[in-house]
Amino acid sequence: MTACAIEPTAADEDGDECGETQIDGTECVITADGAYAARLAPAGDCLFPERWTLDGPEPYAVPLPGNQPEEPGSEVQPMGDGRVLIRRLVDGRHTFSLLYPTGPGTGELPLGAIECPDPDTRLRLLPPAPGGEKAYALAVGRRSTAVWLVAGGAFGPEHLAMVPGRCSGGVWLDRAGRMLALDREVGGRTKAIVVDLERDGEVSPLLQIAADSDDRLLAADPDSGLLLIRSDAPSPGREERLGWGVIGSTLPVRFPECLRVPDCTVTPFAIQPGQVLMPENCGVALRIDGPAGSWLGVWRPTDRQLLQLPAPEGWLAGAGLWSEDGVLQLPYATREVPCGVVRFAVPRGAGDNGGIGGPGVGGTPGVTGETGGTGETRPGDPVRDGTVGAPGEAAPEPSQPSEPDPPVPVAPRPVPLREAPLKGRVAVG
Repeated sequence: MTACAIEPTAADEDGDECGETQIDGTECVITADGAYAARLAPAGDCLFPERWTLDGPEPYAVPLPGNQPEEPGSEVQPMGDGRVLIRRLVDGRHTFSLLYPTGPGTGELPLGAIECPDPDTRLRLLPPAPGGEKAYALAVGRRSTAVWLVAGGAFGPEHLAMVPGRCSGGVWLDRAGRMLALDREVGGRTKAIVVDLERDGEVSPLLQIAADSDDRLLAADPDSGLLLIRSDAPSPGREERLGWGVIGSTLPVRFPECLRVPDCTVTPFAIQPGQVLMPENCGVALRIDGPAGSWLGVWRPTDRQLLQLPAPEGWLAGAGLWSEDGVLQLPYATREVPCGVVRFAVPRGAGDNGGIGGPGVGGTPGVTGETGGTGETRPGDPVRDGTVGAPGEAAPEPSQPSEPDPPVPVAPRPVPLREAPLKGRVAVG
């Protein structure tokens, strides 16, 4: 399981009448176990909820249209049992319902509503929680942020915690759905914190790389403890860099030079699970956004280079998941294949074989992918000859070696990533 932050979309939560706003419908949300996905799919100039089943022999989609099209500001999220949670803004209130197929129609179970008296308060769903039985929302006000349980509770939406300061992001740090990391802005600085949902929202620090830096958590893997971080600690106030650390470790956060792509934004969206005690071996999938569009990056902390690959046609950009054996799965939708998954078998050390310069550029990527017209794909596709080092060749040494970290206990209390033993508290390069 990978926990990644989902930032609010640019769409206005109030929404416009159907047909007056350009419809995209590309955002796709996947359950923590990778079994289901959901999105607001475009149908002409309108949107309707759609559920994808990903854990079968081949992916397939089930449309869940209601009595009328959905507003662009609505959100959907798949639950572990296959139902789809939807948040709508109706007359100033955020309503929540569970959608499910009922033969030719769509069933809907209302869960209740949340009303935000302050018009400046922004409410959005948090990323899917581990287990898939509960769903949460974040209501960001002027001076404080509320955490709500909106599905899976006993009596509709339940207020769980009030956190001082304006919070963004949202990353789950454990498999129990207890420890939630948020990026909190206080006094002009943003630092990642941890909210313990089983201790009435008790708050503790997570990232404190430097006193004058903005430190945000983008993704985390509970198996290995790997954290992906964005911070301006290497050059405060000038440039934010993508770095990595390990939860509970006293080693510094590292900012590899290979993760700097000129004039582009690099954002992690999936981490390879199951790499217990081996955070440096975790595969990390990254979305790269630049003037030429969006494409794919693959990287491991042990690699010296970022492997860049053209995005598959119709990729629901920023959506995907890893299997424990290193197969990266990317959902896509085209006119010919409305529900498909591309699978890449990514070998360890592929990043040291050089990358491709961006979307649509030829070259040998070091991975294989299938985009069959019906969405049929094969896990564990063989790696082409000549794309990785010769058999028996040693794996590349990391540019900043470190010792393995101890295992992460169940529902850990995160240790702040601070007091690094190296000069400047960060490792760059």
